[in-house]
Order: sequence, then structure tokens, then C-alpha cells
Amino acid sequence: MSTSLRPLALAAVSAVGLLFLGGCAFVPGPAAAPTSTTVPSDQRLEEAHPAPPEGRVVGVGMVLDASGDVQLCLGAILESYPPQCHGVPLDGWTWDGVEGSDDSGETTWGDYAVYATYDGERLTLTDPPIMAALYDSIAPEDPTGGVDGATPEDELARVQDDIAARLGTEAVTVGTDRGYVWVQVVWDDGTIQEAMDAEYGEGVVVVSSALRETD
Repeated sequence: MSTSLRPLALAAVSAVGLLFLGGCAFVPGPAAAPTSTTVPSDQRLEEAHPAPPEGRVVGVGMVLDASGDVQLCLGAILESYPPQCHGVPLDGWTWDGVEGSDDSGETTWGDYAVYATYDGERLTLTDPPIMAALYDSIAPEDPTGGVDGATPEDELARVQDDIAARLGTEAVTVGTDRGYVWVQVVWDDGTIQEAMDAEYGEGVVVVSSALRETD
């Protein structure tokens, strides 16, 4: 396995984000200028805009409330006290009756499974949260069917760096494992996966969503 890690002080990365990475991931930073590509402009990664899910979704991560500004942190948590993250805005959250939180000054946080609707930019709470330690999630199927990829390590590294630079914080995690580049985003309906296939070829990049549809 070949994986590069940015030298940031990170306390945690979402367990969902590392599902297929075996604990190894590149945590994206601010987006850099995209690299050149021969892919038509309407098929490029920057033009991939998934349609929001129609029903509820569930996301597992840290809920971080800084002076009433509430986010669900699905990726890296900055190692500070209180913690910080680049998360998804979360509307309708209340700490009333919610256990398992910590606080410092005007910041309160805790790890939860959050049920909500998602409009492509913000989450809106629909159900009481469940403490992450008590949440029994069902692992999604391996989209590769257990078959390792055939892309050379140096090409995987190049693709990983290109994706991380172009998506920036829109990617939850980016890493390499088993012959693939694994990319987790907040949400994908297949649109981002199609763009990855157009940019880098099929069987090179595997895209997953941090938010999962639920009944």
C-alpha cells in the first residue's frame, strides 16, 4: 500500500471515511489549481454536482457546536482544544436530552450518528441522534467485489495528489489501497464516480459517500 499523509495535527478521521482504506488516508487541504486534462470540460471533476438524496441520510462523526454554529464533522478533526473541523452545517440540533458531550467555553462537541435530510450544502436533523459508541452500523459492500486494482503505485500516487489538490476540502478522505485510489465525499449519487472514471479511467478510483441513505 502506498499512501501519503499531510503533516497536519489531526486527532481523528471518521471511521466511515476509512472503511476501505485500512486506516490510511490523505486528508485534503485547500484546493490548488487543477492539472491539465484532455477530458471535455463538461465531464471534468470540477463540474460533477450530484443531486441531493431524496430521503433521510445518516452520517457518523463529531457534532461540533461553536457558539451556536453547529457542524457535523465527517473527516479530519484538528487537534486543538476545543476541537475544530471543516464540516457540514447542521440545522435543528439541540443538546437537550443528548448525552456524551464535552464542552469548553462556548464550544460543545460529541460523536454521534445523525439522521437528517441533506440539500447538497446543509443537513437538517430529522431524528434524535445516537451516540456513536452505541450505533450499530451495517458495513457497506465492497464496491470492488474484493478484486484488487491493477494500476501501478506511481500512477496511483499521481492520481491521489491530483484529486486532493482539485477537490480540496470537498473530499472527506483520499488514500490508496489494494491498487485503487479511494475517495470519500460527503455525498455522491454516482455523478462524481462517473467524473473520476472519465478523468482517470475505469477501475482506478473508487468513490464512496460519508452520508448514507436510510429508510
